[in-house]
Amino acid sequence: MHKQTLMLTVKMAPYLHVSKVKHTGIVRNYSRFPNTSSIPILLNRKRIHCCSKIRLRDKLLSDAGANKLSLTSPTPIDPTHNGVRSPNNRGNHALAHEHAAPIARSILKRCFGHNDFRHEQAAAINTILRGENALVVLPTGAGKSLCYQIPAIAFEELDNAGLTNRRSGIAAMGPGITIVVSPLIALMKDQVDALQRRGIPADCLDSTRTNKNQRDINTSILEGRLRLLYCTPEKLNSTSFVESMKRVPGGIRLIAVDEAHCISEWGHSFRPDYLKIARFASEIEAERVICLTATATPRVAKDVCKVFDIKESNLFRTSSYRPNLKLEVEVIRERKDKQHLLLEFLKTHGGPTLIYVTARKDAESLAAILRSRGHNATYFHSKISTKKKVQIQEAFMADSVRIMVATVAFGMGIDKADIRNVVHYDVPSSIEGYSQQIGRAGRDGNPSSCMLYIYSGDFWVKEYFARADLPSKHSLQSLLEDVFLIKPTFELPGSCDIIIKLNELELGEKHDITSTALSIILAKIELRFGLIRAVTPEFKNYLFEAQPEYSNRIKYDKSPEAKAIATYSKRANKWYTIDVDAIANDLDLPRVDIIEKLNEFDNSGLIRLNGSGVIRRYQVLNKLPSTRKEIEKMADQLYTEMEDRETENMNRFDAICSLLTGSKCFAWALARYFGMDLPGGKSQCGHCTYCLTGEPTVLPPKPERSIDLLKFRAILAECNVRDDPRFLARVAFGIKSPRIVALGLHKSYLFGILRDHSFESLLREFTKACEESNFKTPDN
Repeated sequence: MHKQTLMLTVKMAPYLHVSKVKHTGIVRNYSRFPNTSSIPILLNRKRIHCCSKIRLRDKLLSDAGANKLSLTSPTPIDPTHNGVRSPNNRGNHALAHEHAAPIARSILKRCFGHNDFRHEQAAAINTILRGENALVVLPTGAGKSLCYQIPAIAFEELDNAGLTNRRSGIAAMGPGITIVVSPLIALMKDQVDALQRRGIPADCLDSTRTNKNQRDINTSILEGRLRLLYCTPEKLNSTSFVESMKRVPGGIRLIAVDEAHCISEWGHSFRPDYLKIARFASEIEAERVICLTATATPRVAKDVCKVFDIKESNLFRTSSYRPNLKLEVEVIRERKDKQHLLLEFLKTHGGPTLIYVTARKDAESLAAILRSRGHNATYFHSKISTKKKVQIQEAFMADSVRIMVATVAFGMGIDKADIRNVVHYDVPSSIEGYSQQIGRAGRDGNPSSCMLYIYSGDFWVKEYFARADLPSKHSLQSLLEDVFLIKPTFELPGSCDIIIKLNELELGEKHDITSTALSIILAKIELRFGLIRAVTPEFKNYLFEAQPEYSNRIKYDKSPEAKAIATYSKRANKWYTIDVDAIANDLDLPRVDIIEKLNEFDNSGLIRLNGSGVIRRYQVLNKLPSTRKEIEKMADQLYTEMEDRETENMNRFDAICSLLTGSKCFAWALARYFGMDLPGGKSQCGHCTYCLTGEPTVLPPKPERSIDLLKFRAILAECNVRDDPRFLARVAFGIKSPRIVALGLHKSYLFGILRDHSFESLLREFTKACEESNFKTPDN
């Protein structure tokens, strides 16, 4: 029996993101229709999938009959809006019922052992249980996680009590799950462990999970035994993960976006993959979204609310001001004085202490110095093994270690109430970072000190990080030419899905673009311009460890893929390596079939499979720019946006310096930065450095410095590069880049030789030198 179809012409806004609808009713891929006023959409009378605005839903239902049509939630993507327009209106939302609050409070006591909610927790939880989106901005340690953990448990209890208006068919499928998206793998594991100890079914999917772990988790989801699933934002690029979340029995009740400030390009730690969460929420028809952060300025909060269509009344914010914290600053005249002042501070300030430094090597060396002076100290940074990190954290929590010298990698999820001191040995990069780190002191309410040493000689390090990711316009344009001129492939024979594959490591080295900058560029091409879409990445090489049955079983597998694996795999110790591309090219076998066979062996327990050499895969959604003029126009736009981001990074560091050297109370200035006031409208805390002295902190004036011509000419003589003045300025200032590392210039005596100069003045002078060579590097 043929399915009846209905053709409607729908008036749509410019840049509305519309799905191609197949007869199965499943959204397969997306395309962009800029400046289109009306688009014909093929609708199935029994089920319609249309990525449009919520208000469009009602018009279509009215036109075609509410009893015959069902629309999914929208997935618009435009230059100013990347997300859902409102919660999914499938009739699955919890009613604003008088019994919801008592159930939430019961779970708080029964599962978490607390009698009362704190801050804005109750209001945020009630909003979520009403089925609305929310943004929660609470200080570090104020209990943000309960704002999604309690609803995740409450949904099933509300369903069972008949207090939700879920349609009976959906409710019968299962209780659904809550997805928590977080970039912090260690924090996810800690929360999952804590929930499991309380008997709450939770798990996480991250890069450390084996295929068997992932299969077990999927089984738990399908059988309705899991309530919370944690994952990283990168997981949203997995096509199979997105598709599997569409099939969760009972649906996705809630998506919790941890570290939500990462969504905003103007936040202090923007992550490109966070821009895709709103699209993911729409595609899997999540009922509601809650965004959580400890550090959101009014501008960042506005961005987050816009992306997820969060009403102003659903923004819950609590001041980060804590009257028990004494905010202090001390100016360092000479670098050698810093160590002496820290040792004097520690003599009079006992108790567990966190000391933050910028560089990993400084964490190790300072901890060694403190130990040599009789202090019980250790260090922590991102390059320490996972096992050692756990040991160090546990030792600090148990007071076996009293002083922790760490980079910003330490502290996320550490809930130690009696930290008496937080010391910033170096100036933090932003007010947001400063606020988050001092928030780890004195959570027990007892007096605690937050000391910051400010030394102008360290400022170049902050400029190093602020200027590390902006590529030259020439590099950006050559990258786009490479990306858009790569020969695409078809996903499978006969498939209409066109895929381009990018080796980001090679692209970065070739065009002198950092991995962070490359991620931002590709995310903008995907979300801003709607040309491509990230899909499941692949690996260039695979490694596997054979299990005892492997040798016997592979002999009896007569498939060409199994024979190829047996022939091409090379053994080194207990691991086999295999080049899948070589097999595909030599034997003319589809690459996907070879990988499928490897996964089959892994799933059956014959091998333990790992991959190396990540290749990013992007589905082509629209015609790619092909002329130099088109590519130049896009490069100009992207460069301007990334240049603005670099300026914002510099402004963020200037803001923390202004706060510490201004004529205002530190606590008051900190509160105002986040759009808040001190309690009672006070303008002074009474115990910060400014309040106690009544005078602003004064930094020594930075001497005006003209370019050292001898050093400048030495760099030009050593670096035979004239096509990129920013490259030369980075060498002089001491900023690493892929090209600098590839040429070994980071080991040269010239690297950083002019770091005491203004980067802007260096860039101007090197630009003049490149202009004289017509921006062309000599062949020799």
